[in-house]
Parts: sequence; C-alpha cells; structure tokens
Amino acid sequence: MTPSTEAETPEQEPSGADGPLDRDTFPHIREPRGAARLPLGDGTWHQLARQYVWVQLISSGIVLLIALAATLVLALVLGQWWAWIAGGIFVVITAWTMIITPRQARSYGYQLRRDDLVFRRGILWQRVVAVPYGRMQLIDITHGPLDRGFGIAQLKLVTAAVSTGVVIPGLTQEAAEVLRDTLVDVAETRRTGL
Repeated sequence: MTPSTEAETPEQEPSGADGPLDRDTFPHIREPRGAARLPLGDGTWHQLARQYVWVQLISSGIVLLIALAATLVLALVLGQWWAWIAGGIFVVITAWTMIITPRQARSYGYQLRRDDLVFRRGILWQRVVAVPYGRMQLIDITHGPLDRGFGIAQLKLVTAAVSTGVVIPGLTQEAAEVLRDTLVDVAETRRTGL
C-alpha cells in the first residue's frame, strides 16, 4: 500500500495535537531500532493514553501478588517443594512484563488515513494492520472497572476477516468515543458491497 499524496485523513477527523485523540497521550511513537523494522510512514500517529501503563502495572501487580501467595501456601503450608520452581518462573516472567510495559505501550499507535485506519504495535514482534473503512462491520468500546477508574477504554474494530480485527487498548474515554463516531461516519460513506 503506497501513501497517497492527497490528504491522508478522513474529513471528519479532529485536527491538531490538541484534539481529543491526542490529549493525555505519549508525545511520540516508539520505533524499533533495527534497519529491518516496519516503517511508520507519513501522517499523524495517535498514541495510547498514559494511564494505560498504570492500569497494566496494577493488573500485573495483582496477578504477581496472587501468584506469590499461592506459591507460599503450596510450599510452606502444603509442603509442595515444586511450587518454588513454578512460582519463581512465574514471578520472573511477570516482573519482566512489568518492566517492559512502559516501552511496549509507547509502541502502540494508530493513524487515520484517507481510505483506512492503520494500527501498529510491538517492538520485537511488530504488527501493522490496515483496516479499510468500508470493511468495518462493528466498532465496540469496552472498559473494565480498573479502566473506568483511570478513564480509559479499548476500541475494537471487527471486519469480515477475523485476522484483520483490531483492538486499540488504552484510549481515553473521550478519544474512544470521538474515534468511534468518526469511524462510523466514514465507514457509512465507504461501504464496499456489504
């Protein structure tokens, strides 16, 4: 897919870095350093809300505490020595996940182009998906209790092809609603035989 020389965003997109899509977000998208990385291309990339990192850290911390408690109960109370190995591996993996969460969150981004929405994520395992506006069948906003407490939500785009479904996590509630309305408006004008 080659970028168009015309305007890259739909007419309904809120403009400027001061718009609701860019409020309380990271300042720029983080790219992998290698020469073989997937390029970002031209245009305005929008990012996740900063609160997303806190939600992920709190969720992982709760899982970590539960795993530690289960390990201690199994090992000390029930005398199951193997629990130290399993618990130790789980704690190391969860701690590593918590350490890389801020960097990982800055690798997420989405771009509203003339004919499609492009979503990218990942540092080591990169994924770039372009979803044509005319192929969107469902746009869903969801948020759990912790998400609501921090004022964020996730936006899910569903198409006929299961592999091109996109979930954009960690949007501010306002950005999720504006993006949903924008995508619905644009998708209605771009329906392609559905």
